[in-house]
Amino acid sequence: MSEKPSLKHLLRRIHANERGAVSIETIMIIGAIAIPILIFLLKFGWPRIRDYFNNGMNDLEANRTRTMNNN
Repeated sequence: MSEKPSLKHLLRRIHANERGAVSIETIMIIGAIAIPILIFLLKFGWPRIRDYFNNGMNDLEANRTRTMNNN
């Protein structure tokens, strides 16, 4: 009969396993680069994008009104 491994032994094996370490480190590095870029875009880029979209919608509505009045 085989002996059941103890919880302490299992935790040591899990802690010693480094197979996913490179993936996690890569994700953390990408996150450390991406988060400041996203913050910058949301703070400074979003108002410009929103204004560009709103101007386009206003132009569209004005053209629609002009077209409706000409008919």
